[in-house]
Amino acid sequence: MSSTPQPRRLARRLTAGAAVLAAAVGVTATALPAGAESAPPRTGRTVDVQLLSFNDFHGNLEPPQGSSGMVEEIQPDGSKKKIPAGGVEYLAQSLRTARKGHPYSITAAAGDLVGASPLLSGLFHDEPTVEAMNKLGLDVTSVGNHEFDEGRMELTRLQKGGCHPKDGCYEDGKKFRGADFPYLTANVTDEKTGKPLLRPYSVWQRKGVKIGFIGVTLEGTPDVVNADGVKGLKFHDEVETINKYAKVLNKQGVKAIVALIHEGGLPASTSYNYNCDSPGPGDGISGPITDIAKHITPQVDALVTGHTHQAYACTIPDPSGRPRTVTSAASFGKLYTDTTLTYDRRTHDIVRTSVKAPGTANHVVNREQPKAADMTSLIARWNKLAAPVANRPVGHISADIAGRGANAPESPLGDVISDAQLEATKAADKGGAELALMNPGGIRSDLAYKAAGGEGDGVVTYGEAFTVQPFTNMMNVVDLTGEQLLTGLQQQVSGPNAADPKILQVSRGLTYTLDLTKSGADRIVKDSVKLNGAPLDPAKTYRVAMNEFLAGGGDGFTAFKNAKNKYVGPSDLDAFTAYLTAHSSASGPLDPPKADRITVVK
Repeated sequence: MSSTPQPRRLARRLTAGAAVLAAAVGVTATALPAGAESAPPRTGRTVDVQLLSFNDFHGNLEPPQGSSGMVEEIQPDGSKKKIPAGGVEYLAQSLRTARKGHPYSITAAAGDLVGASPLLSGLFHDEPTVEAMNKLGLDVTSVGNHEFDEGRMELTRLQKGGCHPKDGCYEDGKKFRGADFPYLTANVTDEKTGKPLLRPYSVWQRKGVKIGFIGVTLEGTPDVVNADGVKGLKFHDEVETINKYAKVLNKQGVKAIVALIHEGGLPASTSYNYNCDSPGPGDGISGPITDIAKHITPQVDALVTGHTHQAYACTIPDPSGRPRTVTSAASFGKLYTDTTLTYDRRTHDIVRTSVKAPGTANHVVNREQPKAADMTSLIARWNKLAAPVANRPVGHISADIAGRGANAPESPLGDVISDAQLEATKAADKGGAELALMNPGGIRSDLAYKAAGGEGDGVVTYGEAFTVQPFTNMMNVVDLTGEQLLTGLQQQVSGPNAADPKILQVSRGLTYTLDLTKSGADRIVKDSVKLNGAPLDPAKTYRVAMNEFLAGGGDGFTAFKNAKNKYVGPSDLDAFTAYLTAHSSASGPLDPPKADRITVVK
């Protein structure tokens, strides 16, 4: 990586709106491109612009392991097939192949490019991922909630460049140059000045074609990141913000607009090629993005979304009733979306058509294609720097231990992690914990039995453990009454989590019944909650271990913010690796737990 900035990609030049900058400095799934009832004539008046997009990359430079590296495809006979996918070597190659024959091509992303990253990127504060995004030709991205994991100053550094304030420069004579592409933060403003943290929008231009991009993250970002990461910032409503800047762009003569939104939906199927427009447009998708899409001004022509790590290419009617594309490409670089925007040179707007082809489609980033050589070199260079830390064995397992890919309220890896946290904090001089709770979103991967490198099958390296627990949250041990603990358990399935439950992983000894036939807080069967066989006593005080994110009320668990008598222990990652080392060996590997602490009634 050169210490001097390389020439910017003039062919994909992005310019920020002058008025706002002054203030701010201020088988495939198809969807209709949306709108007009007939196809535009293929004349010199219109030009097809290719929009390639992805989201939630999370620093997965190397192919993700286990179920995290699989996509599900519906076969012609209705059966389902798992396909290994992802890895920046293949993502870059896929995008470069897709661009061939398209003189007008834009590559955009919808946030969470970094954060919760595997060690190869996370160890270096995600500089390797930003470098990779520069190389693969990313033009613009919205910010995601994970871009705030290390705070506003670190996000600003990723945009503008410069060596890390504590760790410095990682390679002699090389200074991190930052992102060649703009991070858009239209709905994130400074509490004191009211101005956007970074650019609110950008405009892509080529030969008279102008397309505006507005980037937002979910308004609820403060609820899903540590408080320190968003201190001094205010997060605004997604719809109001996008509609506001759509008007600004229109006044500047930019009529073709794409919104990059780090908020998403939940398709009825996990298969990437599921038809979410059956029986009607958008009928096969639910979740926050559906309401957002229905209220964003018709001035916006397409929505690229993320956050939920799901795959979909749908049409959801805009407020005028015209269908509009809403897409998401799963996560970790396993898919990319190819959308055709038909640009009218006379009106300077997108002509929404009812023609299915070329339309919009998600494509698998398969691992059978050639690797992008420059990405292979990038990975090798950073791996050499990371090797002394990453390759150290920390444990042994007898089979895959499912975490992120468990597809069940309780995961085997969740049991291992919560047990590890209890063990690290149960001694009287270590916090005196009686039980531990782990938020499911903090478990970022599985532990795969098959070796990822030269360590051997069944060997868990520090790098693999880091991929599972990349946040390095500090463990807290706090006092909670039985009543507060019960309220916390009920918050898994009520309030903000009613529509999308967040089931905490629990340590050995804590058991209860989750009745999914009921609704809201009643899903937690009160009389079933027991600790070491004894019913939970509402009046008794319990010592509970959890990471600092949960202790701060993250993910909607406000009951835990009222805890008292806090003890700060080791990091969650240190607790995890110490447990693996203490409870496994080459001759006695750790078996996957049964995951039978939570009884689920369906």
